[in-house]
Amino acid sequence: MKIAGVVVLYNPDDNVRTNIDSYINELDILYVVDNSPIPNDNNKKIKGEKIKYISNNGNKGIANALNVGANNALKENCEWLLTMDQDSTFKDNSLSKMKELLKEIKSNKFFSEILSIDYNKLGILSTLQRTEFNINNELKGISYPLVVMTSGNLINLNVYKEVGGFKDWLFIDAVDFDYCLNVKKHKYEIVQMNSAELIHHLGKIEKHIVFGKNIFTTNHSANRRYYITRNRHYLYDLYHDDFPEYCNLELGRTRKELVKIVLFEDNKIAKIKAIYKGYRDYKKGIKGDGYEKRNTK
Repeated sequence: MKIAGVVVLYNPDDNVRTNIDSYINELDILYVVDNSPIPNDNNKKIKGEKIKYISNNGNKGIANALNVGANNALKENCEWLLTMDQDSTFKDNSLSKMKELLKEIKSNKFFSEILSIDYNKLGILSTLQRTEFNINNELKGISYPLVVMTSGNLINLNVYKEVGGFKDWLFIDAVDFDYCLNVKKHKYEIVQMNSAELIHHLGKIEKHIVFGKNIFTTNHSANRRYYITRNRHYLYDLYHDDFPEYCNLELGRTRKELVKIVLFEDNKIAKIKAIYKGYRDYKKGIKGDGYEKRNTK
């Protein structure tokens, strides 16, 4: 079973090499796709016997970078692709556990009275992502989430081809959720292995206590707020008929996040404007790198 990996760089800090070292030994090849707007010689120094550095000549978005990795992996006849963010690191031997589970599923050995998994219907095998939101949650066994975030996933490259890959025109934000919903729409499974853990950082998380209740804010930039808002509406159009509850929930999150921005976050005006512009550009059918090209005046 040949497994490749892709990690997307965007002005990474010095921890990126340490993060890569937490999984590189479990891969046959790793594509380091650099989306940094300005070429960085330090990024090019991320070398190794299994590492292939690819400059994307500017920021073409995370979907494009993931597709670059996937298409290169397909040329190398890889069966699975590990998708990683630059700020994520595997805990202990978690990726090795995921590979062992894949082998068990493929050999039809993974079976219990509760569940069995068809290898040919497995679209994504995900790790348990430890973020600031769930750092103390106790989860065991196997879960079947509807969507998972990009980092720490082993994606079936045959399924990748069938569903058409990642949508470049989403650029950033909702790229992973769109892919998951597309996989599910095509009747493939997403399986989360809870004994395999990934440490993942989500923006600048801050906790606020209001009337004894914990309120978390992500403090995303105005740029990110634009894409989050715009792409949520595109997901609604694409998948509401198949996953109405999820799509309605996603749209509702925008209203809740607006309240948090007003109450707790900095740069309130810029972020509120970005949310409005994201919705406006969705209504206009604008896709791709919309924020930088149309909203900097």
